[in-house]
Amino acid sequence: MNEAKQYVWYASYGSNLNSDRFLCYIKGGSPEGSTRVESGCRDRSLPIDVSAFTIPYPLYFAKKAAGWDFQGVAFIGLKQDPANMTYSTKYLVTTEQFLDIVSQENGGIEFDIDLNEVIENSSTTFRSSWYGNIVYLGEDKGYPIFTFTAPWNLDEVEWEKPSQSYLSTIIKGLRSNYSNKEIYDYIQNKPGIKGLYTGEELMSIVFK
Repeated sequence: MNEAKQYVWYASYGSNLNSDRFLCYIKGGSPEGSTRVESGCRDRSLPIDVSAFTIPYPLYFAKKAAGWDFQGVAFIGLKQDPANMTYSTKYLVTTEQFLDIVSQENGGIEFDIDLNEVIENSSTTFRSSWYGNIVYLGEDKGYPIFTFTAPWNLDEVEWEKPSQSYLSTIIKGLRSNYSNKEIYDYIQNKPGIKGLYTGEELMSIVFK
């Protein structure tokens, strides 16, 4: 490890659960199922550690993302809900890489944020956009854990059904740590899934 670099955990809960998709944010390129091309990070070195992590905030699907067939994408709510935990994969990346990833998720904008402030406040909104809110989730192995989501809560937005390609990308990532049955049980009642995907549709994606 290069001690000159500072590291943080990025906890991903949407399509970045899939490491192939996530690495497009590091190295650049277009992930399978998406029409968007990512620019990549300034530092293209790979994460130095990866592990499963559970986020104590609820998962939901909303908005209509152009890169994913103009259908819903994943967010987490802003209120902790231990009864509705969100499965994630966390990647140990440099602080610069994390901020580059946040920038790419926000259209490549330049922004200035103090992650120590995020830790002090638990979350900080730096932009009124889909992924303009950075959330602090504790620490592991001495490194802080962050993720990002929308600055609104799940009851303040209309839920939207995600595309099959987007959902398949998430499911592929979840398979690293969970069985198909566990994945099905996990996603079937999420806002944006429940009532919008039939049980048969969902089973055909999860168990294929």
